[in-house]
Amino acid sequence: MSRISPETPLTSKDARALLAMLPVGNEVGRGMSERELDLIEERWKFQFAPDHRTLLSEGLPTGNPSWPDWRDGSPEDLAERLAWPVDGVLFDVEHNRFWHPEWDPRPASTQDALDVARAHLAKVPVMVPIFSHRYLVADPSRTGMPVLSMYQTDIIYYGIDLVDYFHHEFGHPVPTPDDHQYPAIPFWSYFLD
Repeated sequence: MSRISPETPLTSKDARALLAMLPVGNEVGRGMSERELDLIEERWKFQFAPDHRTLLSEGLPTGNPSWPDWRDGSPEDLAERLAWPVDGVLFDVEHNRFWHPEWDPRPASTQDALDVARAHLAKVPVMVPIFSHRYLVADPSRTGMPVLSMYQTDIIYYGIDLVDYFHHEFGHPVPTPDDHQYPAIPFWSYFLD
C-alpha cells in the first residue's frame, strides 16, 4: 500500500486493507453510503477529506468507544469530538496564556481574550475525528493530508497520511523520512512547525 497523494488516492481495496489491520475488539460495520456521508456533512457543516470518505464507505469502525460512530452515535458525542480541537486551544488561551502571533494583541481580560480567540477560531479549518484524539482536516479537495494527534495546543503529526497513520496506530510503523515535507494546514500547522 503506497502513500496517498493526488496521483495515488486511497482506493477501496487499500481502505479495506487498513480496516483489516484493526486489532481484536474493533469491529467494522458495513460501509457508509454516499447518502449517509452527505447527510453527516450537511448536518455537521464540514466535508470529509477524500481519503476519510473512502475509508468510511468501505467500513465503519465500531466496538471501541474511541471511534466516532457516524451512523448511530449520539449527537452530543459527535459535537464534542468535532469541537475538541478548538476547545483545546480555548482551554490553553484561558488557562495557559496561549495566544497566536497572528491574532490581535491579547486583551488584558481573560474573557475578552476568549471572545477574540473564538472569533478567530471560527474561521480555521475543521478537524474531523478519526480515532480518539487523532484528526484529519476536513478538506474535500486534498488527498494525502497528515493525521494529527491533538490535545489542547500539544499537536503533533501522527501520520504522513491515513495509510501511515493506520500503520502507526494499529500496525507496523514505517519511519517517516527526515526530509518529509508535510502540506500546510491553515492555522493548525503553526503548532507543528
